[in-house]
Amino acid sequence: MFRSRRAGLVRRLWRQRCAAPSPEDGHGALKPAAHALFKKLKDEELELLVQAVESRGARESGCVWVARGEPRGAKQALPPQVLLCRLYRWPDLRQPHELKHLSYCQSAGGRGGCGDAAALCCNPHHFSRLAAPETPPPPYSKTSVGPYWPDLPEPPGSQLLEFGCNRADTSLSRSAVKDGYWCKLAYWEHRTRVGRLYAVHEASVNVFCELPQGSGFCLGQLRAANRSEAVRRARGKIGRGLLLSREPGGVWAYNRSEHPIFVNSPTLGPPGTRGLAVHKVLPGYSVKVFDYERAGCLAGWRHPGDGPCDPNSVRISFAKGWGPCYSRQFITSCPCWLEILLNQPR
Repeated sequence: MFRSRRAGLVRRLWRQRCAAPSPEDGHGALKPAAHALFKKLKDEELELLVQAVESRGARESGCVWVARGEPRGAKQALPPQVLLCRLYRWPDLRQPHELKHLSYCQSAGGRGGCGDAAALCCNPHHFSRLAAPETPPPPYSKTSVGPYWPDLPEPPGSQLLEFGCNRADTSLSRSAVKDGYWCKLAYWEHRTRVGRLYAVHEASVNVFCELPQGSGFCLGQLRAANRSEAVRRARGKIGRGLLLSREPGGVWAYNRSEHPIFVNSPTLGPPGTRGLAVHKVLPGYSVKVFDYERAGCLAGWRHPGDGPCDPNSVRISFAKGWGPCYSRQFITSCPCWLEILLNQPR
């Protein structure tokens, strides 16, 4: 590659850095380390990195390989993946163990690790940040008004989620394994299911409203009559949505949107938890929404407040939380939410 062309790519990369540096770093503090890393990248890797950071992860991009274990020296004291994730995504990032490779990265293999390969991927959009346990907000205090239950129209043939959790239509049979899918997805607006069940055959699937490149479960194509303004506003916040992936030991959700998602799963709370635990997952973060090993101890599990439900299911609300800490006590009060119906873990 001509030197002027390569210099132009480096300038484009530097312009895409995060606007707000971390408290300890002034503007340009990472510049020497970043330019030292850029010099080590091959021309192809440099072009891939430009594509990834300019699209902000909206478009699929390949792995950006850098040799593992090279002495970094004073100018590059940070591991390459931490340096680039800090520069382009999370200025407050500190350690590799805060990161997780996304399932489609070729060097995926653990929390910030890539096995014993001679090279590792440092594409910042091939990583998510691990969601840490959060301190829940204080319980929602009701005043003189009671819970609001919207009077929603029920189109003919629509599927309603009753509080008794009658799942004759949405339950998964044991033949699902033979049919080749590991879960089915149901999209809901308040208490009405919209569209058909979506069977997932691949190891990962995108769930989104707007995604410039890629495939998966497109919620933007689902039509429903008489959508409320609250539903339309919530759908406008789904954007790139989330990535669901089946990985060794469980199922992970990566929040690709620009707004939080809220997750409830029988295996997500601490062992022995009896109350309804709804976890907030910020944009760019991942959480293990279902643990196959813990699921084996859930015989007779009941969903608090909603009656008996399938212990192999996960519920995710887009942009709106619910439960004891929110004004919405039940997920059926959330405008847009997703139900993940998993095959029984083997």
